[in-house]
Amino acid sequence: MGELPLDINIQEPRWDQSTFLGRARHFFTVTDPRNLLLSAAQLETSRNIVQNYRAGVVTPGITEDQLWRAKYVYDSAFHPDTGEKVVLIGRMSAQVPMNMTITGCMLTFYRKTPTVVFWQWVNQSFNAIVNYSNRSGDTPITVRQLGTAYVSATTGAVATALGLKSLTKHLPPLVGRFVPFAAVAAANCINIPLMRQRELQVGIPVADEAGQRLGYSVTAAKQGIFQVVISRICMAIPAMAIPPLIMDTLEKKDFLKRRPWLGAPLQVGLVGFCLVFATPCAVPYSPRRGKCCPWAGRGTLDWTLHLWAS
Repeated sequence: MGELPLDINIQEPRWDQSTFLGRARHFFTVTDPRNLLLSAAQLETSRNIVQNYRAGVVTPGITEDQLWRAKYVYDSAFHPDTGEKVVLIGRMSAQVPMNMTITGCMLTFYRKTPTVVFWQWVNQSFNAIVNYSNRSGDTPITVRQLGTAYVSATTGAVATALGLKSLTKHLPPLVGRFVPFAAVAAANCINIPLMRQRELQVGIPVADEAGQRLGYSVTAAKQGIFQVVISRICMAIPAMAIPPLIMDTLEKKDFLKRRPWLGAPLQVGLVGFCLVFATPCAVPYSPRRGKCCPWAGRGTLDWTLHLWAS
């Protein structure tokens, strides 16, 4: 077998990003929770393979599939701009296990005010860690900006949850199960624009088809933020809408009535099953290359990657 050629573009995703299937396959790989189980030595090996290849040095005996595997392992654990190893719960591969736990608990403990406040706070604290861990290299997040978004999103989520909880207490119990979803949606609408307020003011970098940077576009920033807000809400719908319907039915059965302690782990499991598919399918709903303004030949997917976990 000959040496691997140096013309494989590992700066770009492996699959065609002009199609939804290609984008979905890319994000299924990026968010693969199994990458969390990799050792520090395995992560370092993948980083060396990728950095050496980018420098024109091919690791002896490596195949193209192994190169792509190393690229996605590297992307799952290291910041794309700074090259720093991201804290474990801030990685894209941690999105499913972390969100399944937090969302499952939000959906389970929605009846009492203290637990509503606690789990909404936990959710926004986790979001703050992800926001900081995946901050953009072009427009880094300041501590003040992060703090403002964190406090505002937490306040908005808690206020929405408690307000709707009060309004729905006389309605059927099933209605109350959807209050956490409304709170999360409200927090996303607050958090993401606040986290990227600088881009809304000065714009984000755009480039032509050859990758040459042309300038900054506020229009592209607005479009990117809108896409991320929508994708975040879409990502939450399966995990926060399907399990409540199933649990409302199951809790009326004798099996769960006799074993109420099974409710929380069952709900967490249902949320996790939904998130495994919802997370990588919701993010790539929009194409990588957009035409958001006349001179923006390149879209905002790379920038969106820093945002979708906000």
